[in-house]
Amino acid sequence: MIPEIISHPLSLAPVARNAMAGKPDARYASRPHGRDAWLEHARSVNASSRDDWFQRLEAAIQPTGEAESRLRRAADADGFVITTGQQPGLFGGPIYTLSKALSALALANALEKLTGIPVAPVFWAATDDTDFREAAKVTVALPGGPRELVMDARGPVGAPMAEMPFGDLSPLLEELRAACGSAADLRVTDLVAKAYAAPATVGRAYVRFLRELLAPLGISVLDASHEAVRAASLPLLTSALEKSDDIAKAIAANNAAIHSDGFDLQVQDVAGLSLVFEKTASGRKRIPRKRGTSGVNASSDLGPNVLLRPVVERYILPTAAYVGGPAEIAYFAQLGPIADTLGVPRPLIVPRWSCTIVEEHVRQLLDKIGIGIDDLRDPHAAETRVARENLPEALQREVASLRLSLEERASSLAAASATSDPIVGRAVVEGLRHNIEHRLDRFERRLVAAWKRKNADLIYEIATARGSLFPFGKLQERALSFVPFLARYGTRLQDAMLDSASEHARSLL
Repeated sequence: MIPEIISHPLSLAPVARNAMAGKPDARYASRPHGRDAWLEHARSVNASSRDDWFQRLEAAIQPTGEAESRLRRAADADGFVITTGQQPGLFGGPIYTLSKALSALALANALEKLTGIPVAPVFWAATDDTDFREAAKVTVALPGGPRELVMDARGPVGAPMAEMPFGDLSPLLEELRAACGSAADLRVTDLVAKAYAAPATVGRAYVRFLRELLAPLGISVLDASHEAVRAASLPLLTSALEKSDDIAKAIAANNAAIHSDGFDLQVQDVAGLSLVFEKTASGRKRIPRKRGTSGVNASSDLGPNVLLRPVVERYILPTAAYVGGPAEIAYFAQLGPIADTLGVPRPLIVPRWSCTIVEEHVRQLLDKIGIGIDDLRDPHAAETRVARENLPEALQREVASLRLSLEERASSLAAASATSDPIVGRAVVEGLRHNIEHRLDRFERRLVAAWKRKNADLIYEIATARGSLFPFGKLQERALSFVPFLARYGTRLQDAMLDSASEHARSLL
């Protein structure tokens, strides 16, 4: 049986809410509405894109199967692409990696049907990212609660993930397989094991796994650290260095306007530094603005920072829209002036599809104990609530009666003591009431703890459900690996997720 898939809107920063709702907002590129507007947008994208973009980037994408067929159709027929992306995550990362890819596919499908123009989805694998702590972990749901899988670093801090080696991951792979369950189809875990085998790097393993997984769906995966991407990006990165002072002024003015409107900045500016990284012996470092293009040549290994990356993507690909999450949508409010200064069209961003996957055993437990999904957000709150509700009714009545009596008698005692010394009497009675309430609270906690010990099996089940829906207090899609879900439900789950993502995509048009 396919699990329940619950779609829900993204939690957006205030600065982005109007734009993502389709309302005019000067900070963002306007989203087209209807066939004619999207056709006009497509013509504009093609007019501002290089005709040879596919030939330039083919080596960095290495498309195969349906992904290659779809990308070539877009390149040969003046089509365009829908992009999304993510930095590497262990074993492919959390569920939203898959959600993002399916969101891009769904939007590409919807736009191709709407416009009649070939549209290809492309996943930008940010293997040039240097955040190993984020790339090194993913969470799996196990009986009794979640388990975080973490790989050890084998390279220097600050190295891009494309170059970060890893050691023996077989113990983590065994835990991943255990999380899939004994009856699972382990073909997807075999793909993971094949990709995450030494001497691969964190970035290379991520790209290899995603290509194997997504190519049959028609989704291409671009390796951001590939030489072909660096070569295609170099003219714009050089221009960003030449115009770094102008860009800095434009960023400062825009950031000040965002602040004056009462909004927070997603990305803070760093004084004196350009938006361009260069590779050095000690890792990737931002180039100082005052240095300009000194030392830059055709062989320079340069890359964009987070604000410049979407502009670079729009420069090297015919991207009609980028499908992003909450943080990406928030920082897109800051990059318009950067694109304007560099003479590149402002990238258009649309919100990705978001979901929670509720498996049957989790739904059965929630129904059994009478709680909802959101009741599990707060750690241990559901257990305490269930325990309180299941204490003997007579005991609950007596405790409630005692609390009511305490309030009544304390008020009477305060009134009586007021005849001797109103100030001292009131303070003493209030202190006495708090003391008795504290003891009563402590008594209740002991009752609840005793019930939990007596009903350890149910508490264990609640912890299992929480580990599936809110592992370590995080949203499921931001923490849990998608691999066990695909191992248990296979292409049926992918198809169901794509159906829901397609409803979301149609709403964007």
